[in-house]
Amino acid sequence: MGESGLQAVVVTLCAPGPDRAADREALVAAVAAAAAVETAAVRAGRVCPHCAGTDHGRPWASVHGTAVGVSLSRTTGVLAVAVAPATVGVDVERVSRVGAAPLDVFTPGELERAAGDAALLAACWAAKEAVLKRDGRGLRVDPLSVDVDVAAGTARFEGRDHPVTIHRPAPDLVLVVAAGGLPVVVEGSLSGECEHLGAVVGDRDGVLGVGRPGSRGTAERPAVGIGDEHVGVRHHPRFEREQEARPGA
Repeated sequence: MGESGLQAVVVTLCAPGPDRAADREALVAAVAAAAAVETAAVRAGRVCPHCAGTDHGRPWASVHGTAVGVSLSRTTGVLAVAVAPATVGVDVERVSRVGAAPLDVFTPGELERAAGDAALLAACWAAKEAVLKRDGRGLRVDPLSVDVDVAAGTARFEGRDHPVTIHRPAPDLVLVVAAGGLPVVVEGSLSGECEHLGAVVGDRDGVLGVGRPGSRGTAERPAVGIGDEHVGVRHHPRFEREQEARPGA
């Protein structure tokens, strides 16, 4: 990808929008805000890597003709959109949902390190999804092939450690970004769950950290509602994600 003006991953969290018809417009707005350009400079859409359909599939976007990385995720009551200077994967999960639906996708190391902690297991699951979204194959790849070390901020996949940034924007939420160790800016607000979000998380090694609130001017930038990401993958049989069980999801 070329120069887009982006220096970090910008993730917006917000409540779901009214319908999927607003997805493209919202994606354009999010990319324009992150890249500090007018919406007229942005092109965006979806394309399925398997059938080439444009009514579903992976999101894509460009700024002044230069491709930027985008990734979308949703869980109950929350939407997340990531905009990055390069390929990115994002996932947001409810800790309570993962805790209530135990998965058979955790490695022995993950189970040992988590020691039954639902928040750590949720972070592991979200990191698996984020890494596999960035990879492009999604859950067509066995999640057991990804081994996540939350404390180290890494996910081992296909023989190498991928840095992941892990953030807890609310007590029942975990957000994970896979972007090769780029810094991550989290923006937006979730009414009734947490106060205004505005933090720089992660560092060159992808280890969780929290920076100064408002470092990207989030009070001035409105939250944008984005639909869920369809990456042409099947859902794991033990964990069917809410609002994503549609063709091509």
